[in-house]
Amino acid sequence: MIVQTNVDGHPGAASAKSRGSQLAALTLGALGVVYGDIGTSPLYALKEVFNTGHAPATPENIIGVLSMVFWTLTIIVSFKYVAMVLKASNNGEGGTMALMALASSATESKPRLRYALIVMGILGAALFYGDGVITPAISVLSAVEGLEIATPAFKPYIAPATLIILAVLYSVQKHGTGAVGKFFGPITVIWFLSIGGFGAHWVYQQPQVLHALNPYWAIHFGLERGWSTMLVLGAVFLAVTGAEALYADMGHFGKKPIQLAWYGLVFPCLILNYFGQGALLLSKPEAVENPFFLMIPQWCLLPMVGLATIATVIASQATISGTFSVTKQAIQLGYLPRLNMIYTSDKEAGQIYIPSVNWFQFGAIVIAVGIFGSSSALATAYGIAVTATMVLTTVMIFFVQRYRWNFPWLVCAGTTGFFLAIELVFFSSNILKVIHGGWFTLMIAAFVFSIMLTWKRGRILMADALRNEAIALPAFIEAIFQSPPLRVPGTAVFLNADKEATPNALLHNLKHNKVLHEQNLFLTIKSHEIPWISNDDRIEFEPLGNDCWRVTLNFGFMDQPDVPEALKLLKAHQLDLNPMDTSYFLSRDIVIPTIGTGMAPWREKLFASMHRNAADAAGFLSLPANRVVELGSKVEI
Repeated sequence: MIVQTNVDGHPGAASAKSRGSQLAALTLGALGVVYGDIGTSPLYALKEVFNTGHAPATPENIIGVLSMVFWTLTIIVSFKYVAMVLKASNNGEGGTMALMALASSATESKPRLRYALIVMGILGAALFYGDGVITPAISVLSAVEGLEIATPAFKPYIAPATLIILAVLYSVQKHGTGAVGKFFGPITVIWFLSIGGFGAHWVYQQPQVLHALNPYWAIHFGLERGWSTMLVLGAVFLAVTGAEALYADMGHFGKKPIQLAWYGLVFPCLILNYFGQGALLLSKPEAVENPFFLMIPQWCLLPMVGLATIATVIASQATISGTFSVTKQAIQLGYLPRLNMIYTSDKEAGQIYIPSVNWFQFGAIVIAVGIFGSSSALATAYGIAVTATMVLTTVMIFFVQRYRWNFPWLVCAGTTGFFLAIELVFFSSNILKVIHGGWFTLMIAAFVFSIMLTWKRGRILMADALRNEAIALPAFIEAIFQSPPLRVPGTAVFLNADKEATPNALLHNLKHNKVLHEQNLFLTIKSHEIPWISNDDRIEFEPLGNDCWRVTLNFGFMDQPDVPEALKLLKAHQLDLNPMDTSYFLSRDIVIPTIGTGMAPWREKLFASMHRNAADAAGFLSLPANRVVELGSKVEI
C-alpha cells in the first residue's frame, strides 16, 4: 500500500519552545506568501465598488457596502476556507489539483462521477492560470497608480513603470525565491500594520462606520438597490480574491500557521482598512477617486506607494510560484507534457523555475496591460476565474465529505450548500463582466483547459496503440532465452510505460545491436494521487529470471523524480547497480496523427506537436546524460 511520507518528523522530539519558534516562523512565512494577494486587495476593491456607477457614495450606501465587504470576508474566508476547506488535506497538500486527486480517489467506484470531478479539477487549474495573469497586472498597476495621486504628471508613465517592475520580477525567477522569500514575511507584516493603522485612524474619527458589522445593512443595501446590486457585488468580490491561496499553500506552511496569521493579523487589519476607507468617504465623498491612497497623509504618500509596490510584487511572486507548483502537479499527474524544470534550491524541492511557463505568463501580462491599461479596466477582467474556482472547490469538497469522510448526506449538503449559494450569486455577478474584460481570463483558461484535456486523451490513445502492438514481457523473456543472444557486461535499464509489455527500446536494441546486457531492469514510473511517497513504498521489485527484473518506481505528484537515486533502494534486494556500468534505454516515439476514432484532427496535431516538443525524459527523470540511449519508433493515433 502506498502511503504518505511523514515530512513533519516526530513531534515529540522537539521541545515546546522549539515547536513554538517553528510555528512563529511558519506563521511569518505564511503572511508573506499566502496573504500577499488578498492583502493588496484594499488598493482597488472599494474604489471599484463605487466606480461602478451603481452605488453613489452616500452614507447609507457606504455603510451597506462595508457591511457586504465584512460579511463576504467573514463567510468566504473565515468560515469556508479557514474553518472548512483547510481540513481537506491531501496528506498535507492543498490546492485545486490536490483536491481533485482527493475527490477522484474517493469516488473510484463511481467512474462517471470520478471523471466529472477530474474535469472539474482540470478546469479549476486552468482558471488558476487565467487568474495568475491578472493578479500581478492589477496589483502592481494599482500600487503604481498611487503616484498619480502625488502628481498627475506621473499618469503617462504608470503602465510603462508597471511593465518594467514586472519584467524585473520575471527575470529574477531563474535565481529562485529562497533568498528573497526570507524578507517577504517581515515586509508583509509592516504592510498589514500600516494599512490597519491608517484605517484605525479614520475609524476613530468616524466611528459610525462600525454599524457595518451588523448584517442588516448589507441586506438592506441589496433590497434597496435591486438588480443593480449584482453589478456592485462583482466589485465587492475583489476583496476576497486570493482566498484560494490559503488552501493552495497549505503544504508549504501547514493549517495552523495559516489560521493564526489570518485571525491574528490579516483579517483585523483588512477590516480596519476597509472601514477606514469608508470613514474617509463619509467625510469626503469626493475621495472615491482613490480612497486607499487619499486616506494617507501627504507626508507619507510616497513611502506608502513604495511599500504598496513592494507588497504587490510579493503578491505577484506568490502567484508566479503557485503557477509553477500547479504546473509541476499537472505534469506529474499526466495532464501536461514534460517541461524544462529547474530546481532552484538543493534543500527545498518545492522551489522550482519553469522557463516556458514564466515567460508565457509574462507575455500574457504585457498583453493584458496593453489592452486594459489601468487597474479599473483590469478589474472588469478580474473575479470571474476566482469565483468559478471557488464554486468548483465547494463542489469537490462536498464529494470529499460524502465519500471520503463518510459524512451524512444532509451534513454535506448543509455545510457546502450554504457557501455554494453565496458563491453562485457572486459568480452570476461576475458573469456580467465577461463582455467588458472577463473574456480575457476565460480565453486563457480555455486555452490551458484544451491543452490539458488533449494531452491526457492523447496519452491514453498512444498507450492503447502501443498496447495493441506490444508483446507480453514475461513471454518474450522466456522465448528469447531459449536461444539467448550475446550477453555484454553492465546493466541496462529499459524505461517502460506499460509494465506488462516488452519495451520498444529493448526490441530495437536486439534488432540493431543483437546483444543483451548481463543485468536488465524493465522500469515503470508510476505517479500517484498523493503528494509524497516514502522510500519504504518507493520501489516494487519482481524477478523475471535470467538476471532480468521488473521494477516499478512510485512517485507522488509533489515528488522530484530521481531514478538513479531511487534505484539505490535495490540494495535491499541484493541488487547493487554500478552507476558507471548502467545504461538507460528510452523509446523516443514519434506520434503520427491519423483520421479515425481518436480525437478531432486539430487535437491530434496539437498532441503530436506537444509530444514532439516535450522536455527530454532523461532530464525530467534526473538520468545522467552520458548514460542514456534513445531509440525511436512511430506510433499512429
